[in-house]
Amino acid sequence: MYNNLYINALQNLLFCVPKAAVLQGKSVGFASQNSRFRNAKPKLLFSLQIIFTKLKRFLSSILEFLGILVFLDFSK
Repeated sequence: MYNNLYINALQNLLFCVPKAAVLQGKSVGFASQNSRFRNAKPKLLFSLQIIFTKLKRFLSSILEFLGILVFLDFSK
């Protein structure tokens, strides 16, 4: 009975040190990952704004072209 208690106590002591180091490393890793995501959000919004602006220009030029085609008479 006492042997099991000693073994459990030693196992807990031996496990707690690496566990604390691993958890500290995970915390630092998640913190850096979160900061990268925070930095990427404004860039994403900016790039989406550029994409939709270009798409709007493209669609307006297509509509303008189609409007010109309507006035042309191809039946002659």
